[in-house]
Amino acid sequence: MSPHAQIQLAGIERVFHLGDSEVHALRNLNLSISAGEYVAVMGPSGSGKSTLLNLLGLLDRPNTGLYRLEGRDVTTLSPDEQARVRSERIGFVFQSFHLVPRLTAAENIALPMVLAGLAPAQRNTRVKQALKDYGLENRADHRPDELSGGQRQRVAIARATIMQPAMILADEPTGNLDRATGEEVIRLLEGLNAQGVTLIMVTHDSALGARAHRQLLMEDGAVKQDKRLEPGSLPCAEPT
Repeated sequence: MSPHAQIQLAGIERVFHLGDSEVHALRNLNLSISAGEYVAVMGPSGSGKSTLLNLLGLLDRPNTGLYRLEGRDVTTLSPDEQARVRSERIGFVFQSFHLVPRLTAAENIALPMVLAGLAPAQRNTRVKQALKDYGLENRADHRPDELSGGQRQRVAIARATIMQPAMILADEPTGNLDRATGEEVIRLLEGLNAQGVTLIMVTHDSALGARAHRQLLMEDGAVKQDKRLEPGSLPCAEPT
């Protein structure tokens, strides 16, 4: 497993301009997340959860402040350099899967490696293993519209982890799934965290949030509460 993420945010501000008004999506945010942590980011709509996730994933830049990832100031990197860090160090899992409709499951999983320029033989070996690991071997040639929601999310997780990232950012990863399928997906993500991958998950689901080892409760662009939970005393998801 690759070296693991260490996040440090200092004085982060993110302001959006809507017409004549300013929206402070993140306000003077200071936050440290250690390598291998399992963090749930919670709070009402508009509290800054998704803005924080986009910033951590280098999909957005702060107006002011410092973001260090694995000791490196990534706020000063060029767009190309940020894209490389995203590709090699960060995996994304979204509520709406974000699979490419015209590509098969195998091709979707391979996509990050294609973009990173990995050799076909290496890509094929990794994809074959990922299909096996995620129980998708008999779905390799199926396109997303031929897969169930759970299968699509497993393809998305396989794609997110195919480059062996140090950190996974999950935005409502069970939002479009029934509870039983959602439980299966969360166990996959928790298994990756158990291997040392940093897992940061935005969720509205309190039962899901309670499974994390740390909860960040956001309100008005700031962390209102930072609570550590004892592993082993976590409530399970409600039975279906």
